[in-house]
Amino acid sequence: MMQHASIPILGFAAFSGTGKTTLLEQIIPLLKQQGLRIALIKHSHHNFQIDQPGKDSFRLREAGASPVMLISSHRRAIITEFATAQEPKLDDQLKLFDQSELDLILVEGFKAEAFPKIELHRAAINKPLLYPNDPNIIAIATDTPLITANSPIQLDINQPDMIATFILKQFLRLK
Repeated sequence: MMQHASIPILGFAAFSGTGKTTLLEQIIPLLKQQGLRIALIKHSHHNFQIDQPGKDSFRLREAGASPVMLISSHRRAIITEFATAQEPKLDDQLKLFDQSELDLILVEGFKAEAFPKIELHRAAINKPLLYPNDPNIIAIATDTPLITANSPIQLDINQPDMIATFILKQFLRLK
């Protein structure tokens, strides 16, 4: 499991196009309404740019500064260049993540790593289940009832309230 997780961490794992981000957009406000302080770590397979060409932070990073911290009265971002391109490990990222004022970290992606996950499955995507090959899947949110051996709990992917309740009552064991 995640050695550097000091609070509960729960992943949402699925193939691209299943609707992970859309579902998380619906679940996060429901969990926040219950008073939870939520963080999110999203794994991207793209070479994303958080700052824009021509901006001071971009120019200074391109000049060789790393890390670069952008900060305002509204938010902070730290941009760190990796010396060599390699697939990031979630536990390594957790070392750098301030968890002191959080109740739960949700993770989008990192589906091959060992930590509790809800698998998202849509029949129309026509992809195989990650379960049972991933023993860390604690539930499957799907749009079609599944018949699988020793299946974990099945949730309706189109009912974010149901998934939020599962997270609160079954995963976090709150009232």
